[in-house]
Amino acid sequence: MRLQKVLAAAGVASRRVVEQYIVEGRIEVNGEIVTELGRRIDPEHDQVSVDGVAVQLDTDKRYYMLNKPRGVVSSMRDEQGRPDLREFTDGLEERVYNVGRLDGDTSGLLLLTNDGELAHVLAHPSFGVEKTYVAKVRGRVTPQTLQKLKQGIELDDGPIRADRAKLLQHQGDQQRYSIVELTLHSGRNRIVRRMLDAVGHPVVELVRRSFGPLHLGTLRSGAVRELTKSERGLLLTISREAAASRSGSDAAPDDRKGTK
Repeated sequence: MRLQKVLAAAGVASRRVVEQYIVEGRIEVNGEIVTELGRRIDPEHDQVSVDGVAVQLDTDKRYYMLNKPRGVVSSMRDEQGRPDLREFTDGLEERVYNVGRLDGDTSGLLLLTNDGELAHVLAHPSFGVEKTYVAKVRGRVTPQTLQKLKQGIELDDGPIRADRAKLLQHQGDQQRYSIVELTLHSGRNRIVRRMLDAVGHPVVELVRRSFGPLHLGTLRSGAVRELTKSERGLLLTISREAAASRSGSDAAPDDRKGTK
């Protein structure tokens, strides 16, 4: 199929506008810039990006954002009979799965998809997808505590540090609670709660506000929405970059023979 027809069907822009993008060198097919208007592609196998952002051509793949309520476990079927994700996914036409987990006491952004490759990339610790949490904690958090979180602390399963740590406000009588925002790449179990507990500020409430390029925004608790075209493109870009990185790593040992 002609490239402009495929991209128009994908909702990128009209065929005429896509042709202008091609002339301007803004479109890549399998990593190479395309400038010929007659270019044909196979939507099932070729990868296309516009201005460096991946375009979803596989219309069978679905991507949703859920604002998981507190008290719901991150499982499609909980063997202990606790409230699970089926309450929010049974109404969807496609069978989807959660990417990563939030513990039962944590609310916030959870990605649901039937794209197994992308789910693997986003959930795997080695790819270091950034996540931001807002926590209500006991006690008055000081600048020194925030610095300690950023510099790194030692937990039972090894050292950990926040990429960013920010105090949003103090609350309550005599400011006995603090609202803090932590951003980190780690996917370790209950890592935010354990970090804050280690510096003397047990978590009272915890919400995940962002996951990679996705932001919870004003999505109400318990609501599900399909990702926008732009959000899907950003996720697919991460997935493709990770795949390219893996390919490079596979070839790397030949270049490092004899080194330690």
